Amino acid sequence: MSDVSDFKDISPTILADHLGREHVMDIGIRPLWPSVPRIAGPAFTVRCAAGDHLMLHAAIYRAEPGSVVVVQAGDVDYALAGGNVCAVAQRRGIAGFVIDGVIRDLAEVREMGFPVFARGVVPAPAAKAVVEPLNQEIRCGGVAVRPGDIVVADEEGVVVTPYGRREEVLAASRQRLAKEAAETLDEWEAAHRAKIEALLAGGGGS
Repeated sequence: MSDVSDFKDISPTILADHLGREHVMDIGIRPLWPSVPRIAGPAFTVRCAAGDHLMLHAAIYRAEPGSVVVVQAGDVDYALAGGNVCAVAQRRGIAGFVIDGVIRDLAEVREMGFPVFARGVVPAPAAKAVVEPLNQEIRCGGVAVRPGDIVVADEEGVVVTPYGRREEVLAASRQRLAKEAAETLDEWEAAHRAKIEALLAGGGGS
């Protein structure tokens, strides 16, 4: 049985090649500071109502260490988290945030080195009024995310591996990495050129 930490050695690019586009979040979900380290962990899912961030604030005390807190926000008009929330999450061992929304206090978050992938930054804070259930299926960046799904995120993007497919995906990804490691650029170029020429001669294809 694989450990979730095994996914930290697999890039989103390799995972996307195996899983397909429907498991890749859209380009609006991006790292909010340069050179964010890759994170990998089980999803702890959060849904926040428009203009409200109560449930994300609750999640930092309920998510297990190593979790990636994944948030479906109701809008991009109000910040869901700031410096203190990120600092507490980091102190509690949360791997990072993936938010379909915005945060604030970016300078503080960048200085502490807490990984946040989101749509951007806005200084206006949200309210704390709406209670929603935690750890339910949500949508983030156009992808369905269920509690425990494996989230891998870095500067290449964010990919979600369904929990039930983790063994298959990890095995296929490791096989792909081993193949790439054993292949020289000359060998890759020769095979690639032959494939492209064959496709051109045949009028195209996959």
